[in-house]
Amino acid sequence: MGSKLLRKVPEVTIFFWIVKVLTTAFGESLSDFLVHIMNPIIAVGIGAVGFTVAMIFQLRVRKYIAWIYWFAIAMVAVFGTMAADVVHIGLGVPYLYSTIFFAVVLIIIFALWYAVEKTLSIHSIYTFRRELFYWATVCATFALGTAAGDMTAITLNLGYLESGALFGVVITFITATHYAARGILTLEHKHQSRNAVLAFWLAYVFTRPLGASFADWMGKAHEFGGIGWGDGTVSVDLALLIVAFVWYLAATHEDVEEGHPVAQTYL
Repeated sequence: MGSKLLRKVPEVTIFFWIVKVLTTAFGESLSDFLVHIMNPIIAVGIGAVGFTVAMIFQLRVRKYIAWIYWFAIAMVAVFGTMAADVVHIGLGVPYLYSTIFFAVVLIIIFALWYAVEKTLSIHSIYTFRRELFYWATVCATFALGTAAGDMTAITLNLGYLESGALFGVVITFITATHYAARGILTLEHKHQSRNAVLAFWLAYVFTRPLGASFADWMGKAHEFGGIGWGDGTVSVDLALLIVAFVWYLAATHEDVEEGHPVAQTYL
C-alpha cells in the first residue's frame, strides 16, 4: 500500500480550474440528460460502469496522464451527481440533510487521511494509499457540491443563475483570502502550506456547485429557471470544450510540474 509512484495529479494552474469547472458542469448536465431519456436505474448503472472503468484506468497508470485523469474526473462528476440525486429523489432525503450528510462524510475522509498520512496536500500524491484517499475525497466533494447547489437553487429558492453567482462570490472570497494570508505569512512556511491546502480544498468543493448551477441554468427549461438549451445540447458542448482543453494539456504539458518526468500513455 505504501509503494512509491510518480505524481498522479496535475499541477494546479488556471487550466486545472477551467477544466474542473467544465467537468462539474458536464457531470450535472449529462446525469440529468441520461435519467430523463432512459430508466433512471439503467442510467445510474451506466454511470457506475463509467466511474468504475475510469477508476481502474486511473489507478493502474503510474503517473499523471491528462486524458486518463480528466476522464476519471468527468466520470466522478457524472456518478457523484447521480449519487446525490439518488439520496434526494430515490430516498426522499431533503437537500439540506443530504448536504449535511455529504459534508460529514467529507470531514471524516479528511480526518482519516490526515491521521494516516499527516498531510492533505495534493502535491504529495505519490503512494497508492494517498491516491485512494485523494479519490475518495474527490468523490465526496462532487456529491456534496451537487447537494449544496440544488439546496441553494431549489430549497432556498435562489434559482440556478443566482446560485452560480453566489458560489462564484464564495470562490472569489476564498481566493482573495488565500493570497492575502500568503502575503502576511511570509515567515511561516508551515502556515503558508496549511493555508494553501485549506484554500485548495474549499475552492475544489465550491467549484462543483458553481459549474452545476450554470449547467442547470443553461440546460433547464424556462419554467424551471433555465434558458432552455436542453441538457443534451449542454452536455455535448461541454464535452467538446473539455476535449479541446485536455488535448491542449496533453500536447503542451502545461499542467506537468517543471522538472517532473512527462507522463507517457501506458498501462
